[in-house]
Amino acid sequence: MAKTPLLSRFPHTRLIEGPTPIQRLDRLESVLGSRAKGITIWAKRDDLMGLGGGGNKLRKLEFLVGQAAAEGCDTLVAIGGVQSNFARLAAAACARSGLACELVLAQMVPRDTAIYQENGNVLLDRLFGARLHVLKPGDDAGGFASRRASELAASGRKAFVATLGGSTPVGCLGYVDCAFEIAMQSAELGVEFDQVVIPNGSGGMHAGLAAGMVVAGREPSRVLAHTVLSPVDACIAATVDKVNSVLQLMSRKEQVGPGDLRISGVQLGGGYGVPTQEMVEAVRLLGSTEGLLIDPVYGGKAFAGMLSDFDSGTITPGSNVLFLMTGGSPGLYAYADALNDD
Repeated sequence: MAKTPLLSRFPHTRLIEGPTPIQRLDRLESVLGSRAKGITIWAKRDDLMGLGGGGNKLRKLEFLVGQAAAEGCDTLVAIGGVQSNFARLAAAACARSGLACELVLAQMVPRDTAIYQENGNVLLDRLFGARLHVLKPGDDAGGFASRRASELAASGRKAFVATLGGSTPVGCLGYVDCAFEIAMQSAELGVEFDQVVIPNGSGGMHAGLAAGMVVAGREPSRVLAHTVLSPVDACIAATVDKVNSVLQLMSRKEQVGPGDLRISGVQLGGGYGVPTQEMVEAVRLLGSTEGLLIDPVYGGKAFAGMLSDFDSGTITPGSNVLFLMTGGSPGLYAYADALNDD
């Protein structure tokens, strides 16, 4: 069953063992010193989920796999980039649930090294038993997935197609649930989180959290996102649409507009999956101060964005900030050349 009662009517497959912990990053605060401006920094450890190496996509997959099972599907066809965390966790979720898994991996990042194409998440995809369809640059991943689903149907099987990042309204429900989980933990800790800092890729996590805030009667602007996939204007428009689609799915009358969301584009750099010096420094800082791993595509850029928001005053001095650790550490191994480049 879903942890939040208002989601109980939606099919759900349990993939996560209870709430993920929230911990204060005391050592990081100490090392940052005056740069932290009295801000207390906390981490929501969605990287600590047990299945498949952990990560935020499992929250979406609980509802997507539940939907697939409810529809009588025997195969999940998931779309992602070559080093997709969603694809890795889709493969793990299928292994746990007894579904066949096929991954359609698009060339979304201009990196053709062997370490990128074969290591990290790709290695784990294969270990979890998925069938991989690695496309060529420019190939249409959505079209390929649809054709593959038709081929499976012709052979007597039934496929559920999970789009990029699993960021459908159903997938977003996982982070509606998370918004209530954070509120519960905030009350238990006696700490009011003024900002929740996240990366925004396909927008599903942000949409779910924002919708959860709206349902709980709180401001969705508490979520401060850094886009890592698309230019900021396009990211805002797409995320607004997703938030409103989630609210509609939940039969809510509330709606949001662009002014209700906070999304920054300062850490996008050269685009999705393209390393930046700020990202490398952020990954190294959290690793060397707290012994914690954030990935180079999502968490690294969002963490760099949070630090820049400290410097600029975008995050209010003396406030309480929750950084949502989305997982994705297998991606570090695919970016070893960038992270080791001194």
